Amino acid sequence: MEDRLQMDNGMVPHKIVSVHLEESTLKELAQVAPSVKDQSVNSRQMDEVTSAATFETTVKSGLGAAESTGQGEKEKSKLEEESEHEDESNSLSDEEIGSGDHHHLHLSSCHECLQLENSTIESVRFASAENIPELSDDSNSKLEEKNDDCLAGGIKRVNLAGKPPNVLIYLGSEPAKVEFEQIKSILQECIDAESYTIYQLHEEQVLKDPWIDNSLLLIIATEGPISEKNHKQFMKFLSKGGKILGFSSSFTFGGIQIKRKNKLKKTVHELVVSKMDSTEIKLNLLVSGCVFEEVMKEDNSKVKTLSRLNNTDKDIVIVHLTYGDSGGAAILSQAHLELDISSMDVQTEEDFNLLKISNTKRYEVLKEILISLGLICDLSKIPMLTPIYLLSSDEEIHLAFLKWLEEHVDAEGLRTSSKLSLKFVSSSESKMEITPSLMPVITETGSFSSEHFSLKTYQQNLQTKKLGKILLFTEVTTTTMNLLDGLVFELPEEMGLIAVAVRQTQGKGRGGNVWLSPMGCALSTLHLAIPLHSNLGQRIPFIQHLVSLAVVESVRSLPGYEDIDLRVKWPNDIYYSDLMKLGGVLVNSTLIETTFHILIGFGFNVNNSNPTICINDLITKFNKEEGTKLKPLTADCLIARTVTMLERLIDIFQEKGPNGVLPRYYKYWVHSGKQVRLYHEEGPMAWIVGIDDYGFLQVHEEGKGVESVHPDGNSFDMLRNLVVPKH
Repeated sequence: MEDRLQMDNGMVPHKIVSVHLEESTLKELAQVAPSVKDQSVNSRQMDEVTSAATFETTVKSGLGAAESTGQGEKEKSKLEEESEHEDESNSLSDEEIGSGDHHHLHLSSCHECLQLENSTIESVRFASAENIPELSDDSNSKLEEKNDDCLAGGIKRVNLAGKPPNVLIYLGSEPAKVEFEQIKSILQECIDAESYTIYQLHEEQVLKDPWIDNSLLLIIATEGPISEKNHKQFMKFLSKGGKILGFSSSFTFGGIQIKRKNKLKKTVHELVVSKMDSTEIKLNLLVSGCVFEEVMKEDNSKVKTLSRLNNTDKDIVIVHLTYGDSGGAAILSQAHLELDISSMDVQTEEDFNLLKISNTKRYEVLKEILISLGLICDLSKIPMLTPIYLLSSDEEIHLAFLKWLEEHVDAEGLRTSSKLSLKFVSSSESKMEITPSLMPVITETGSFSSEHFSLKTYQQNLQTKKLGKILLFTEVTTTTMNLLDGLVFELPEEMGLIAVAVRQTQGKGRGGNVWLSPMGCALSTLHLAIPLHSNLGQRIPFIQHLVSLAVVESVRSLPGYEDIDLRVKWPNDIYYSDLMKLGGVLVNSTLIETTFHILIGFGFNVNNSNPTICINDLITKFNKEEGTKLKPLTADCLIARTVTMLERLIDIFQEKGPNGVLPRYYKYWVHSGKQVRLYHEEGPMAWIVGIDDYGFLQVHEEGKGVESVHPDGNSFDMLRNLVVPKH
């Protein structure tokens, strides 16, 4: 349930039951409810428990809390009935319940809301083409002329293909969770943890999900047979410039084939490996029982032997193959480079010792292979967590917050929540251990200084009435999402809270994805309070669109920076042109009575060229092409400007609704004139035309008019597949 249901006093729900009621049943309940309440003590207790509960909806990448179909309202659950404000629920007539005028919340107990993992409440609206705002022309012609090569100009980057930094591990049709964790941990010791994310490519994803264009490296680590369809997908990946690393797998192509040698199976042998600098390295490894044979002697230019066994047959165990014209390459190994000694079934003490002695060389060979496949293997250590500083852009509000704190912490200055406890201390002198579950907050600001964040720059660029006034700043934290968790529900609204970090060790992305947070990112979580009965309160999915737009406008509204090619990608990404992601938004919303408490996590690359590209790269590139001298930007400046822009956009939305902000959104979005597939990769083509009143994407399929769709929960690329929900 991802903490969607929180209760007072730290109580944990023991059991949650789904209850679906027909409209007729609701009417009957309404008639008998008053007398039942009067007579039943249990019922009163239930009411008290229900009113104490906080119903939380996790809003990720296009999630909606407001349901726009009448059917959803008719099937409101009993829990939902009880949780609505009493006066309000008593005054609702049957006509209002059935009409489209009120867009009630769905709770986690609803059938639809259990689909939240797959990205959004199922909502379908129809609209006529006349209702869709005019799309600006400026994002059309420019984008279609662009190709991946334009990135190379003036930007020093490793990932020239423009692929997202995903490393996928394919382990066949078995769940193989243990094997995945083993290989993942080995990789994390070799590659730069701040440059890549590692996922398992499950059997059902190979053909269905659009991973081919969104991954740098595919690791195949299954000895089982690979189906013809899967083999074809893997070759397609290579043809598009992908890299494959085979660990004792049955995958081969081109001029080599696998030959079984059972006497070698699960035995330890000495290998001779050819390094890139033409030297050789000898080490002992467990071998799989298979070796490679070349089959096309006349065309062996694409096959290069990297390692042979030091035996009489000189058996080939590691080969390098190239494929296609786009730089596709594979290194296939029949020696277990991926296995630690702890995960091997070693027969003798002699073998154990041989493998242990060779372990550092194994890492050396594995790193060399990964580097030759284009990955960065300069390891960066996970930094230590640091204290939090309580800062403010306004002295008066700062003092008011400290006064509020006095009444809302215990005798030791502790404020606890389900995710994190904060201990408020006056100075940094009180040495205390910092853990992911307990962090000190230093309230005296006199000693504060950071080479990565200037409070003065933040203050100069923050021009808000409420948002972002009280700041929790830290150099290193787990995730900024957790820092505000125990404060936001009781804090007076005028004290707008924001948490800012230089680095995160456990950054979160959409759908449980990892969000890499290296130095140079702007990382923050902002608290918003939105009334349920307001334009935005009825259209909560729009918040992520407003935040994405605010990030883009924080740069492009600066004089001279208007043409920096920063754009929004539906539903929650910040992009360079339509080529590469450099930021994202994650929204968690909690409804308490009639107020949404919203935590907006946003991160975007300002001064870090890895893992993809950053805003200052774009500025450098623009200066080179246009002969300008625009200065690089800083995270403190852009976070403050983003919060300022967001408050203005929210005010406009609350006054004018979606049409107040959509023209600005379309000006910067990447989808103008683009086509997508519906249902699956071979599904019908549809044109993207806009977003509807509730923030869902609108597409036009030939002969079928305009429909609203939601993403399919795909963790690799939302817009490669779209699913049109059932009516």
